Amino acid sequence: MSSSEKPPPRTPFKSSTSASAPTPAFLQQRDALVGEISIAMEQVLQNINKLNRNMESVIAVGNEFGAVEALWSQFENVMAKEPGEGDVGKEEGLEGEEQESDREAVEGATEDAKEVKGRK
Repeated sequence: MSSSEKPPPRTPFKSSTSASAPTPAFLQQRDALVGEISIAMEQVLQNINKLNRNMESVIAVGNEFGAVEALWSQFENVMAKEPGEGDVGKEEGLEGEEQESDREAVEGATEDAKEVKGRK
């Protein structure tokens, strides 16, 4: 048979009584089983889709807690630092600036007091 020739179409049941022809009972049982398998596969597909939607909703709820988790992680990291680590230099720098501004305020007040005395 060449590639341009097509084989004859298959018929589910032949009227001849040859040994190679399938019986009608076999065909009916096969069709029934194929139908059951098709229904079962549809149910599997529906259940997989339902599971996928549920997982997406769980992930969405979990993502809503991302900001809270990040905040608690920062808090935990800050609390876990030793007193001598990291921000101590910054705090000392701020204290130094505060002390300097306090000195300036005291000096300004002293100068103001001298001016008031000088006016009297």
